[in-house]
Amino acid sequence: AKDTAALETQSIEEDFDQPSPLRKIISVASIAAGVQFGWALQLSLLTPYVQLLGIPHKWSSLIWLCGPISGMIVQPIVGYYSDRCTSRFGRRRPFIASGAALVAVAVFLIGYAADIGYKMGDKLEQTPRVRAIGVFALGFWILDVANNTLQGPCRAFLADLAAGDAKRTRVANAVFSFFMAVGNVLGYAAGSYTNLHKMFPFAMTNACDIYCANLKSCFFLSITLLLIVTVTSLWYVKDKQWSPPPVNPGEEKTKTVPFFGEIFGAFKVMERPMWMLLIVTALNWIAWFPFLLFDTDWMGREVYGGSSQGDDRMKKLYNEGVHSGALGLMFNSIVLGFMSLGVEWIGRKVGGAKRLWGIVNFILAVGLAMTVLVTKLAADYRKIAGPYAGPSPGIRAGALSLFAVLGIPLAITFSIPFALASIFSSSSGAGQGLSLGVLNLAIVIPQMIVSLGGGPFDALFGGGNLPAFILGAIAAAISGVLAFTVLPSPPPDAPASSGAMGFH
Repeated sequence: AKDTAALETQSIEEDFDQPSPLRKIISVASIAAGVQFGWALQLSLLTPYVQLLGIPHKWSSLIWLCGPISGMIVQPIVGYYSDRCTSRFGRRRPFIASGAALVAVAVFLIGYAADIGYKMGDKLEQTPRVRAIGVFALGFWILDVANNTLQGPCRAFLADLAAGDAKRTRVANAVFSFFMAVGNVLGYAAGSYTNLHKMFPFAMTNACDIYCANLKSCFFLSITLLLIVTVTSLWYVKDKQWSPPPVNPGEEKTKTVPFFGEIFGAFKVMERPMWMLLIVTALNWIAWFPFLLFDTDWMGREVYGGSSQGDDRMKKLYNEGVHSGALGLMFNSIVLGFMSLGVEWIGRKVGGAKRLWGIVNFILAVGLAMTVLVTKLAADYRKIAGPYAGPSPGIRAGALSLFAVLGIPLAITFSIPFALASIFSSSSGAGQGLSLGVLNLAIVIPQMIVSLGGGPFDALFGGGNLPAFILGAIAAAISGVLAFTVLPSPPPDAPASSGAMGFH
């Protein structure tokens, strides 16, 4: 009986060393839909919401600092410890479950920020509502910590399931990107629907108007979806239990490396391919983050000509623009989803992953530059039709088309860098969690720069969102050039372990 049990244990361990069936990869990747539903709500509704609570436009970007800071600290730490977790439930699943629970707490705080602030003494007719902003900021921090606790282990779990196969790794990240698109579509569709609060009549209170009640209702749907996909995936897909390698007692001290020592050690011995990937990724996110941060605000402010601090008619116009921007982001996500399914095929047609990334970075640069043309056309139209006219149908269609086209480069941004990081770092011995945590630093540091400097930079050039968009267009063009010239090509279909191009 003992021999039989030992053989069964060995066969299970061998299964973990082989690429998992696609259905299990799809199940784990579906968690991205739940995560991205909430993230889509953040991107489309929360920047306008904090301005309605009384934070000026030029300072609203500072609220978004918590995302990059928590990403810089939390995701590498979570990645490191998820590589070494000895829980009987596996390495990744405890962190994913903890992240989902934290999201539930954060969503409650954000959704009820105005109500809690009112109970604590905020006056409804007064702005800024200091207490509501404080509760909102706390919930926002927790939400970003939770999202980073979820996303890092999810990506690492997919890499574990791919078991070192380069093609399966790219497919897993493309499926993850597809489910991110599904979550985006659901989130932006919910954000663009102005009567969602009727599903939850209790959401509207004295302190929470229609806009706030819609936001609250969106988050109720978000947490429901996240809990369903998370519980289903963690129940269906088993996770490998990690056991520390045996060491002699005398060698234990020399073999134990503190977390931050390992992070800095990874940077210290990184080879050129991984450095080039980090540089291209950083420039890519300097391009993306201003648009992701202010896209709906751009629609409300520049395209529709409204103002979150103006009279009732200007506020109404601004809110119409925000909801129209959420609709544009839904179109963006539909394109993103279809593009994600074709990443592998398109990459082969254009000559590889790095060439595809270079091409779409130029598409991103042109798209961001086109925001200037759309803004000018909208301003010229208002001079003729009046300040409360909003954009013409043609200008609105042009702006929404711009959102849709940008779904093409966004699909690549959500898949190829992570697949390349898994392949380039395969020989590091640091583990997928830590490797993806290092890549995450190349994403969050640019976000911190934009969060700190975006609002003041825009104000330096007369306010609005266009200066940051133009800077993003320049960064995207540089990122495209570097992707073509200095980023190395990964091995096409060889196992990732044979591509010894990462750290040693």
